[in-house]
Amino acid sequence: MHRNFSVSGAVCASILAKNGISVTIFESARGPGGRMSQRREHCEDGRELSFDHGAPYFILNATNSELQSLVNAWESRGLVAQWKAKFGSFDYSSRSFVTVDEDQEVNTRYVGVPGMNSVCKALCQEPGIETRFGHTIGRSDWLMDQNAWSLTSIDGQDVGHFVGVVATDKNTFCLGLQIVLGQDRYLDLSSDSGDSFQIKEIPASPRFALMLAFSEPLSSIPIKGFSFKNSEILSWAHCDSSKPGRSTTSECWVLHSTAKYAELIISQAGLQKPSPALLTKVAEELFQEFHRTGIDIPQPFFKKAHRWGSAFPAVSIAREDKCLWVEKRKLAICGDFCVMPSVEGAISSGIAAAAKGNGALCLPLLIDLQECKLAMSHSTPSVP
Repeated sequence: MHRNFSVSGAVCASILAKNGISVTIFESARGPGGRMSQRREHCEDGRELSFDHGAPYFILNATNSELQSLVNAWESRGLVAQWKAKFGSFDYSSRSFVTVDEDQEVNTRYVGVPGMNSVCKALCQEPGIETRFGHTIGRSDWLMDQNAWSLTSIDGQDVGHFVGVVATDKNTFCLGLQIVLGQDRYLDLSSDSGDSFQIKEIPASPRFALMLAFSEPLSSIPIKGFSFKNSEILSWAHCDSSKPGRSTTSECWVLHSTAKYAELIISQAGLQKPSPALLTKVAEELFQEFHRTGIDIPQPFFKKAHRWGSAFPAVSIAREDKCLWVEKRKLAICGDFCVMPSVEGAISSGIAAAAKGNGALCLPLLIDLQECKLAMSHSTPSVP
């Protein structure tokens, strides 16, 4: 998986830049997105397929004024659109769709256009933001005598001094992954904040995603997105090609496994990069569970699994404040792990971090957005 620039950081950077703060983004991946990234696949016959294989959409509640104006602005720019489709759930016990939710007056589903990563891509290109993709920060040192941060790349190059840092990766503080990957943490807060005990480890749940493409529509499925009840293997399924702005030459679906299934596979195979054979096995097991619904599902012409090893936070560490802020070092920590494990949670956290930064900074600010890396001394490879 790519260690992609997340939406919490994108939102934070955009707001800070609009307020005159110079922002530099360091990202070890090739492009933006995080769980909002879009997967592109090329078939042997030359067809290109696209999948939102992480977050399928985000929800805007009609009462959430904090996000409303921001999303309205994105919609006016053509970055997002409402996904007006029927959603529900499927019960394996009765082999039937038991609920269908057509009420979108209270909760409106939005998707990025033409992919979920469109918002992050657009925001990181705004005036006042310098983005350095393919750059990994290996060390972050606070210089007390200069009241600034010194950043060093993983290959030992000095990349500059900054008056503030925003960290958006929960794995920055994950000691468990530190042990698995044999890396140090590049950012240590043990002596900086009374909240430091909260962020020494942020538990996360793994998932497997299954990407499917069919030559014809799955007409036997009456809705475009649904959760599964009474399945230990599948959690949800969405028809990706039914979203606004997507190609309709093929019918593309994304399915996610349950955390329980993913944890079982990882307990057997370990956290190292999954082999092609393992992903093929997982893809077949997930598809067979999809087939077990009894729905008329033909063989897809494309079938591929992807592992999200640690992408879904299991706790919220700053639900009230929506971010963590270390005043004396001008350090903000934001992400969905602060509020709730969703795109809208990440956006809210980015807004909160920007508010802290706006109140304390007026000089160049570093936004450290390296998804899936460990903290303090060395950056880490991703956990795909």
